[in-house]
Amino acid sequence: MPAINNPKGPLLLLMVNMFIAMLGIGLIIPILPDFLKEFGAGGQTAGYLIAATGLTQFIFSPIVGELSDKYGRKILIVTGLALFTLSQLLFAIAGDVWLLYVSRLLGGIGAAAMIPPMMAFVADITTEDNRGKGMGMIGAAMSLGFVVGPGVGGFLAEVSLRMPMYVSAGVAGAALILSLIVLPETLSKEKQLAARSQVVKRDSIIKQLIHSTKAPYFVPLILVFALTLGLISFETVFPLYAKYSYQFTTKEISVVITVGALAGTIIQALLIDKVLRKFGETKLISLSFFAAALCMVFMLISGNFWYVLGVSLLFFVFTAIMRPAINTLLSKMAGEEQGFVAGMNNAYMSVGNIVGPAIAGNLFDIHVNIPYLFGAMILVVGVFICSTWASRRHLTDQKVAIQD
Repeated sequence: MPAINNPKGPLLLLMVNMFIAMLGIGLIIPILPDFLKEFGAGGQTAGYLIAATGLTQFIFSPIVGELSDKYGRKILIVTGLALFTLSQLLFAIAGDVWLLYVSRLLGGIGAAAMIPPMMAFVADITTEDNRGKGMGMIGAAMSLGFVVGPGVGGFLAEVSLRMPMYVSAGVAGAALILSLIVLPETLSKEKQLAARSQVVKRDSIIKQLIHSTKAPYFVPLILVFALTLGLISFETVFPLYAKYSYQFTTKEISVVITVGALAGTIIQALLIDKVLRKFGETKLISLSFFAAALCMVFMLISGNFWYVLGVSLLFFVFTAIMRPAINTLLSKMAGEEQGFVAGMNNAYMSVGNIVGPAIAGNLFDIHVNIPYLFGAMILVVGVFICSTWASRRHLTDQKVAIQD
């Protein structure tokens, strides 16, 4: 690895990039119901737009994971920021629904180009002992984007509904320039050349997914999918649900998402490393999955603003714990395949982002409560999968210890 005297600087810039990406998503959330009205669209279109992002993210994530091992982390991160900037600009100027889809498809490619190299970047500059903290800081930056995004989006929407997207494109462009100038490369030229010299033909994404089912980290990848499916069921329909079921205003939607994401950010930035060390990844994942499932069910009980705010806050806290816990577990099991596993992590997340919004949007148009019940069910299945896998691993470790 190229010498980095102070890894805190690159990690901070990486957090800024992740913050920018999530800020762009957060800006749009509270204005989505009113924005889609301009196109005569509802839940189904909202779901398909998010699914479009997941589709291209799914296709390109494994490719990017491999490219980051061959050509370094920086070039992919910068490329992702460029595509994300273009995506947000297209969304801002769109006059037809098809251009919205083009924007989201490009956004998915941008996310695919950014996220796996960022995860591999963190693995490059951290040890196993402090990797959980590094992943937690990146997760905190993701949550912080959601904290600032909806509040800023609600404020900018007072000027115009499209202003949030213009601002998002502007800050993404600024992050692109800053990264191009300042962000270091963490993968040595020797390792890049060694990866390029491998003449093994890259399998198709389907074959890579099949290969991942036989890997020791397959179950954590399934948990990534389950988490994404449950989380996206909440996020896809919440603005529409709050608007049409409880008559929340754009500002009230912004407050709920902002406060919830702020709580998640605090947990990830200050406590995730401590709770990971105390409980371990698998136990923490199971508990968080179950608690988040309960929150999704409780969301349906009352439309009182303070009640919805409290339940949403808890939901964001538990999901904020899940992602860095799963990412840390995957990184520890990846060995020398950090880039590939980071790519597969993003691919499984992308599958959830394709399937989840499409299902949630259509279920919303059938009945507003169904997406939350569906998401809760998926999270409960995640609890069962994680607990069963952890028990089997424990038994296997015991057998190995006895044989030794």
